[in-house]
Formats: sequence, structure tokens, C-alpha cells
Amino acid sequence: MNLPTALGSLNTPSLLLDLERVRRNADQMSRRVSKLGVRLRPHIKTHKCIEIAQLQTNGHSGAITVSTLAEARSFAAHGFSDITYTVPIDPGKFSQAVELACRGTKLSLLTDDIEIPALLNDAARKARVNFDVYLKIDCGYHRCGVDPNGPEALAIPQRVGESSHLRFAGILTHAGHSYHACSREQLLNIARQERSVMVECARRLESQGMSVPVISIGSTPTITQIDDLAGIQEVRPGNYIFFDGFQATLGSCSFSDCALTVLSSVIHRNRKLKQIVIDAGAIALSKDRGPVEIDPACGYGHVLDVEGNDLGLRIHAVSQEHGQIRVDDDRVLDRLRVGMRVRVLANHSCLTAAQYDSYHLVENGRIAGEWQIHRGW
Repeated sequence: MNLPTALGSLNTPSLLLDLERVRRNADQMSRRVSKLGVRLRPHIKTHKCIEIAQLQTNGHSGAITVSTLAEARSFAAHGFSDITYTVPIDPGKFSQAVELACRGTKLSLLTDDIEIPALLNDAARKARVNFDVYLKIDCGYHRCGVDPNGPEALAIPQRVGESSHLRFAGILTHAGHSYHACSREQLLNIARQERSVMVECARRLESQGMSVPVISIGSTPTITQIDDLAGIQEVRPGNYIFFDGFQATLGSCSFSDCALTVLSSVIHRNRKLKQIVIDAGAIALSKDRGPVEIDPACGYGHVLDVEGNDLGLRIHAVSQEHGQIRVDDDRVLDRLRVGMRVRVLANHSCLTAAQYDSYHLVENGRIAGEWQIHRGW
């Protein structure tokens, strides 16, 4: 495929990926996880890209985490054979899970519902396949998961363990409430809480005679801050591979670590209103307002020039295909003529990347290739 070598040649909006930063982020997390003495099972929902997952798993087991069964199918077709699907399984997805297992994929599932083990076991038995099943624990996020001290934390593993075609794989959690932390100290406290809740839950299960093979935790903010993971076997961070404006504001990284930007064009300039409009709106960037609890003026993304230098501007409003940017400095406003290219560092790279079909790879300021994004449910 012939690709433009200059950023100015791309259609806008386009998704740009800084290869040097991606490689550096992958290497740094690999070294951090190794130092902490745990296994890495990266969450590929952030990028949904085969080549990036290969970078993340280089030197590791090759195991990955997914959020959709379409992701599982795509990655299994490209040689990833150890996959954990981390959305609680429901009966409507049993057939998809069974199909993957029949093709030889080691697909691990999770549940927090007392009725699911019997139903899933029946489907697995009829198909003559087996599943590893995790119990989802609520460590403080209060989205999904059982109370680690409640009766279901014991009852569900017992039902899984008594099933003919299911194996109790362990306990799994996600400290999503870490995204509401307002300081690194708060992040560290949440990370320690995540670890402690899970280790104590495992001890409770083991005291009742149940083996807990794996304790799995995951979130980029907690993994980047935690100082000790004694008792934990596996971590599942995902966003770290790109980072984003939210993570940098939160303190998980620096802005110089952020690898994903959206190339956009100025399509309107209004000197009276001191405003420009770009062709990247809600669909190109998402409507995630990011770290408003820390930075109320964060808007919908940081605006950079085409070389990646921060212009000190934020997108203050978005509609479907328009991003509005307040520009108080007349010198900057003069510079940003209609047709000029800018780059937007979005608040949430996972949601932004999911809007596109591919990444344009940037290396030394030039387009070095293109990688496909595998989307779908």
C-alpha cells in the first residue's frame, strides 16, 4: 500500500500513533511488572491492534485481556490463544464463547451471578468444551462484582468448582474508581486497597477449602503507582500503551508519554468570538471530558501544533463533526488559518481509538505505516 510520508498529506481527521512512545511505554510496563514479580496480561481494548499486542506481550506469556468477543475472535485468528474476556458473561454470548473454545482458544470467562455457573456448564457440556471461570470482585468501584465479604463470594466459586466442565480460575477485579483520585497519594491508597481486598478475599476462600489459582487485578493508574504486589499473580493494565490527557493529569504518566493524537484541520476562524473550529468533533474524539475533578478546564482535549507542541489551547465544545476552540492570544489566532493542521491529545485514548479503522504510524515526523484496528462486539 502506498502511504503519504508527510502528515499534511493525510485526510482529516486521522489517528496518529507515535511509534517511539508506544515502544517505550510497552518496555517500561514490562520492566515494572517484572520488578513487581507478577504476570502481565495486557488489556487490548485500548488499541484493538494485533501489532501493538505483539509489542506488549513480547517476552511475556502472550496472554491478553479483551472486552468483547469480537476482539477475542480477531486476536485468536492472529495467534493469541490465551484470552480472558473481562465482561461478566451472559447466556446470550455462550454460543460465541463455545465457538472460540471449540477452535482451541483458551478462553477464560468471569461472572458475579449465582445462576450463571449452572447455565454455562450446561452449554459447555453439550459442546464438549471446558472453561476457566473467574469470580468478579468489587474492590470499591461499585460497577460490577460481588462484595468480597458477602455470601456470593463463597457460593459462586463453590458452584463453579462443582461443575463438570468449568474450573474455578480465581478472582478478578478492576479498580476503576482510581480514575477519580485527585492526587498520587490517593492513587497509591486505592492501589493498596485493591491489592489488600483481593488478597484477603483469597484467604477467606482458602479458609473454606477452596483453591484460588490466580488473583488478577488491573488498571493503569493503580499499576503505575503500586509499590508492592505481594500475593497478586496477574495484572491487566491497558491504557498505559498510549496513555492520554486524563492519565497525564492524574499523574500516571507525563504528557511526553502520550502516544495517540488526532490530526485535524482548521475549518473556521472567527476573530470577533476569538474562536476556531476544527473538523474533529464528538465522533472523532469522543465526549469524554476527562479529568474534570482535577482540571475543570480540561475540555475535550489538548490542542497541539502539527509537530506535537502544546499550543496551550483546549477544545471547549464538540458537536458531531465540529470541535470549538477558544483562542485568546491574537498571535496564535493569526497563525491558525483555515486549512492549517493541528493535533488533538484526547482525554481518553481508548474511546478515541475505537472511532477509527486504523492508526497512521508516525516516526521521525513522517508516516511510517498503517496498522488496522479490530472493532466490534
